[in-house]
Amino acid sequence: MSEFIDYLRTEKKKAENTLIAYERDIKSFRNYLLSRGVTDMDKCSESDAVSYILELGNQKKSKATVNRKISALRMYYEYCIRCGKREDNPFSRIKSARGERRDVDYLTVEEIESLLELPDDSPKGIRDTALLEFMYGTGARVTEVVRLCFEDINLRMSFVTLKDVNDESRIVPLGKYAKAALEKYIGTVYDDLAGRPHSEEDHVFVNMRGEALTRQGIWKIMKDYGSRINAGSRMTPQILRDSFAVHILQNGGDLKTLQELMGFEDMSIGIAYLAVTEIHVKDVFNRTHPRA
Repeated sequence: MSEFIDYLRTEKKKAENTLIAYERDIKSFRNYLLSRGVTDMDKCSESDAVSYILELGNQKKSKATVNRKISALRMYYEYCIRCGKREDNPFSRIKSARGERRDVDYLTVEEIESLLELPDDSPKGIRDTALLEFMYGTGARVTEVVRLCFEDINLRMSFVTLKDVNDESRIVPLGKYAKAALEKYIGTVYDDLAGRPHSEEDHVFVNMRGEALTRQGIWKIMKDYGSRINAGSRMTPQILRDSFAVHILQNGGDLKTLQELMGFEDMSIGIAYLAVTEIHVKDVFNRTHPRA
């Protein structure tokens, strides 16, 4: 298995989080085979593969999870064929389950503007403006916002490096509104909130005690402002990320660029955003075209 993972890392250039998931999926299947008395994965039959997928269904695993496991195991056995350990792939005839389309909820541009007008000019309000502008302006995951440090921001060149939990990173442009809000926050209130001048290793977003904001802290901030624009339970960090995606596509952006900006590997995510955009386009067409 270690050779297969090295192959994915060096030749297929798979992301580290993908490698972790694939390794976990293969180990899970190996344990399943052991429960059936098959001690060598290379001796797996097609019936073993089919029964495993049926077992995943009995366990109520999501279609996305099942599909990822099928993909990992199909690729593993293709590698075994390449290495001369097998002549056939027991997963080659197993079809992926129909993907579950994730519901995409997003704010309209008008709702975003109303949201961004809510914070006041207090230190907390200035911080919140920077936080909201940054999240909407970059499409960052909440984990990436929590992990953001000063060394990740280049205000002069207007870009930011976002890092996920596996330290996979991507560079994202920093729009003028997010940049201006960050400059005001860093230049006027950050040091007072943190209780010291900031260093490159410090987290950018801190709470009112000067400690790094947590995921829960950001959720609480979002809920507070969401209630003030009647967004209620809809207002989560994900809704700003989804709004970022949908608004780019509605204004002519392409799916490949969006994928690079948002850092998702699974294109079904992009298709979910595209589906929302197509609904928007049809709505505009039906409302505006004389022959609609």
